[in-house]
Amino acid sequence: MKVSVIIVHYQVKDLLRNCILSIKKYFQGFEYEIIVVDNNSPDSTWKSLISEFPEVNFLALDKNYGFSKANNIGVKSAKGEYVYILNPDTEIEGDYFQEILDFADNQEKFGALGLRMHNLKGDFLPESKRSVPALINSFEKLFTTFNNNSKTYYRNDVDEFGIAEVEIMTGANLLLKRSVYEEVGGFDERYFMYGEDIDLCYTILRKGCKNFYYGKYSLLHYKGESTVKDKVYLDRFFGAMNIFIGKYYKRQKPFQYLLMKIGLKLKHSLESRKIK
Repeated sequence: MKVSVIIVHYQVKDLLRNCILSIKKYFQGFEYEIIVVDNNSPDSTWKSLISEFPEVNFLALDKNYGFSKANNIGVKSAKGEYVYILNPDTEIEGDYFQEILDFADNQEKFGALGLRMHNLKGDFLPESKRSVPALINSFEKLFTTFNNNSKTYYRNDVDEFGIAEVEIMTGANLLLKRSVYEEVGGFDERYFMYGEDIDLCYTILRKGCKNFYYGKYSLLHYKGESTVKDKVYLDRFFGAMNIFIGKYYKRQKPFQYLLMKIGLKLKHSLESRKIK
């Protein structure tokens, strides 16, 4: 088994169906499996997909465990040399995955890889390639955008359609060696949603492996279709960032940690006021 595709699903049955169909259409020339982990979706109509796709391994959880734990559960069932963490609101757009696997096979100390993503309008999604959050680029992310080609939060120095080593990719589409995933312990389950992909990619780097952005090929990401932008969303998002800086900066760089903590608190307060 070459690849195990892990899809954590919540409340987007039609998008999940399209995602599975795109995999079946374009994954050619290698053995793969699809594992769908449903995070206890309130609407049970997604179960109709079980009979439609009997070759897919569907796992129904008894409650919503969040993105990190659900992926870890899925990977425990995986048989592939690689695991491909994929959002249900994405679609593969071409017969390019064999080339990507060949690329990964030929890298020394391969850790993870993410493809270029675009939304339904065709706009590039800059979270496809990112830096490790630090003081300056976190300020950029939270409060402004530096319109230049410097190595900022969204790695503006890397061409959108290029192939390059980068630090962080998104968990919406993330190819990893299963052995590396297991060695680093998978996603940190303290993250319910958001931030877990940053943490995992950074952990992989700290183990001496390499992460890559592969902009030559793209996939469609509808982005946030199962996410309600409310107070719960804000608390989870900023809570995830606080977990990350507490884990990697509180002891190592206390002054930087303090400034980032203040910035996160301020931004959280500003965004909370916008929600009625």
